[in-house]
Amino acid sequence: MSYDAVLFDNDGVLVEPAASSTLREAVLTAFAEFDAEPDADHVDALCRSVTPDDLDRVCAAHDLDPAEFWEVRDGAASEAQLRELRAGRTTTYDDVGALERFERPLGIVSSNQHATIEFMLDHFDLGRHFETYYGRPPTIEAVRQKKPEPYFLERALADLGVEDALFVGDSESDVLAAVNAGLDSAFIRRPHRADYALSVDPTYEIEGLPEILPLVE
Repeated sequence: MSYDAVLFDNDGVLVEPAASSTLREAVLTAFAEFDAEPDADHVDALCRSVTPDDLDRVCAAHDLDPAEFWEVRDGAASEAQLRELRAGRTTTYDDVGALERFERPLGIVSSNQHATIEFMLDHFDLGRHFETYYGRPPTIEAVRQKKPEPYFLERALADLGVEDALFVGDSESDVLAAVNAGLDSAFIRRPHRADYALSVDPTYEIEGLPEILPLVE
């Protein structure tokens, strides 16, 4: 099947995902900013795949304003990831060179911070491949809008002026976001997803970016 465009998640697809220790450090930095001492469960809840309910629950336990806390937490998470990128401890996957061979418009839709995505695109000279890209602004509203919600996918489609695209991701939320946006999905099983189980079927399952090319031609 041919598609008018290809949209990619970033972390775990184009660039290696941040280490859990890096994100935990950022969450602890945010709590320290508010002189709060969280237990391990509260730290874990705010590391990855944070939901508005997680944020409300944890902030209520520490009498924190969710909007204020989230802005600090998100800024700390972005800065922690940028340090890892600058140090070379986080890098792209070896097959990102395949982006040179795509003849369809390309975009990025990530649940990472928009500032982090912007830095990655510049740092790795990837921005030239993409006509549009979205990460999250550091707001609670953006937490509600992130994948599996289709909000940012739909914005990317509008930017590209297309209705049909293939969305490439490495998580169940990516597959669900594609479903919610009425798009086909390609689940890329990178090494960190070797034993990852999906409860929803993607349109395709692949192991590397070059496998996408024959799907969109």
